[in-house]
Amino acid sequence: MLRYTLMRLGIFVGCLVVVWGLVYSGLAPRGLGASNGLWIVMLALLLSAPISFVVLRKERDRASEQIVQRVDRMKANLEANRSQEDVADDASRAQGQAS
Repeated sequence: MLRYTLMRLGIFVGCLVVVWGLVYSGLAPRGLGASNGLWIVMLALLLSAPISFVVLRKERDRASEQIVQRVDRMKANLEANRSQEDVADDASRAQGQAS
C-alpha cells in the first residue's frame, strides 16, 4: 500500500514539474493573478490521475488484494471472538440454572 502511494506521489510530482515548466515557458496558459500556483497544481492533478490509473494498474490490484486479505482476517478474528463469548455465556448460564 505504501509502495502504491509513493508511486502515485512520484507521478504527481513528475507532472507538477512538467506543468510548471510548460506554464513558465509560455506553452501552457498562466493562472489569473495570484492563482498561478493553484492552477499549476490543478493541472498536475488532472494529468497525473489518468496516468496513475493506467500505469499503476498492477500495483493497485496488489494493494487491493492486501486490503481484502486484511479485512478477511479481521472478520475471522471477530467471528472467533463472538463464538468464544457465546461459549462462555452459555457455560455461565448453565451453571446458574444448575444451582
